[in-house]
Amino acid sequence: MIDIKHLEIGYRNKRHHNSVFKDINLTLNAGDLIGLMGDNGVGKSTFLKTITGNLVPLSGEININNKNITHFTAQQLAQLLSIVVTEKIGGFNLTVWDVVATGRTPYINIFGKLTPEDEAIVTKALEQLNLLPLKDKWIDELSDGQRQKVMIAKSLAQQTPIIVLDEPTAFLDHTSKHHLFATLKQLCAEQGKLIIVSSHDLELMKTYINKSVTMAENNHLSVK
Repeated sequence: MIDIKHLEIGYRNKRHHNSVFKDINLTLNAGDLIGLMGDNGVGKSTFLKTITGNLVPLSGEININNKNITHFTAQQLAQLLSIVVTEKIGGFNLTVWDVVATGRTPYINIFGKLTPEDEAIVTKALEQLNLLPLKDKWIDELSDGQRQKVMIAKSLAQQTPIIVLDEPTAFLDHTSKHHLFATLKQLCAEQGKLIIVSSHDLELMKTYINKSVTMAENNHLSVK
């Protein structure tokens, strides 16, 4: 589903570029729950931003379903992959339902209204993260852990075949962490999704993932 060849990631400006990691070669398949591991600062977040189209590769290529990522429109990418990052979000007077419903944006018609099918998808996403009782609460009223679950539910509502999560369990309690990973594993098994999760929680990784990608210093990449 994702084929990565000789990828170099990093940041560039008009005068030079700052290389973070070089020569990444990976094939990531549908149905895999992949754990991305490595020390802080090694380039995991940069890698995830690059394979989701939020950063331009310094060199190399990323192909999704045999098509180079640069050949997709923003809307096409939004229908192919979703990303959840670890950051605190402001509510802007939005309810939990409102935020999760934004996951349907890539599919909304020209009138900008949710169809009954869209609403059913949003409801299902809320149920999967045990958030339905909170659907009418304002985002700013939630704990950090609850907000993180809302952003994950938004990603599920987006219904993309590829889901990328950068440290999604950072604000979650022990029970919620295991529930999340069990849900992700179920999505891979039953719906054939490719899910990539960055985490420092080795217990969760060993328990749930079926493939690991470890980034280390000196551009060392290991896949198991």
